[in-house]
Order: sequence, then structure tokens, then C-alpha cells
Amino acid sequence: MDNKTKTKLKEEFLKQLQSFANELDSYVSTQDDQWVIKWFIDVFKNIYTITSDTKIVSKVIEIHLFSRFLEFANKHEYKMIFSDKQNWYPDITFISKKDEQLKFAVDLKTTYITNYKEGKPYECNGFTLGSQGTYFIDRQSTKNIRFPYNECLGHYVLGILYERNHATKMRLIIKIV
Repeated sequence: MDNKTKTKLKEEFLKQLQSFANELDSYVSTQDDQWVIKWFIDVFKNIYTITSDTKIVSKVIEIHLFSRFLEFANKHEYKMIFSDKQNWYPDITFISKKDEQLKFAVDLKTTYITNYKEGKPYECNGFTLGSQGTYFIDRQSTKNIRFPYNECLGHYVLGILYERNHATKMRLIIKIV
């Protein structure tokens, strides 16, 4: 595949992903920024309030958005492959159903906004972009990665920023980098 075709396919996937990301806020929060998920319920019907702990919020958001990722994949004719292990890259690989050589890596990163009230909604608590794994150096490596890095046509981070004032509020800012 020539470079012009690769660039066109990467730009097309990026546009699809950006359009998808713009819809996610309305799925997880109401118009007045209330989070649609309020509690956990166990098998004994005990109800637990969701705290603002970043690990919990991040996992709940990812689980909640899973069905939306499936819709995105089906709409654009991709298969979704998830990492075998929690600390492997990427979180999701989208593989074209038409041409399985076309793979796009998407890593999900979630953190909270630190200065939303001060008019700086994009200042956030830091997050890592993953390990400096061997796959960055050796693009054919399979260590800590679902597919070798060089098998993916494009690599993207779907960044999810949320307001952490209390557990019932959920305002997401979702960006692709």
C-alpha cells in the first residue's frame, strides 16, 4: 500500500473516531451534567455510591461506553480486539472487516479536570501514555502489545476528562490525540 493510500485511510479513521467521540458526553451524562450511572448494586441488593476515585470512575466509564464502541465498530465495519492483559497496549484494536491488514490502535486514557471552575477546563491531572515498552523501539515486538506496533496503520489516544467535584456530576471532555 502506498503512502498516499495509508494517509487517506488514517485520516478517514481519525474523522470517524472524532465524530464518535463527540457523541459520548451525551451518552454518559444528562443535559445538566448529571452522571447517568449513580451506584453499584451487589447480588444482595446493597447499593454503593460511586466515589470520585479515578480508578473506579475510569473503569465505570470504560464499561459504560463498551456498547458504544461496538456500535462504532459495526457502523464502520471493524472488528474489535481487546488487549489480553490490563497493562498491554492498546486497549482496543479496530480491524477492518473488508481488509484485515487495516488495523488501528486506540488507547483509552481517563483523568479528571483540575481547574474547571477557574475557566481552564483542559487542565487536568496527569496520566501516562503507557509504558516505554520494547514495541516503541522494536516495531515488530510482541511483548506487552496485542499486535506488533508496525502492524497498525494508526495509533490514537481517546482522552476522557471529567469533572471530579463529586460523584453525581459527570461532565466529559473527550478528545482524540
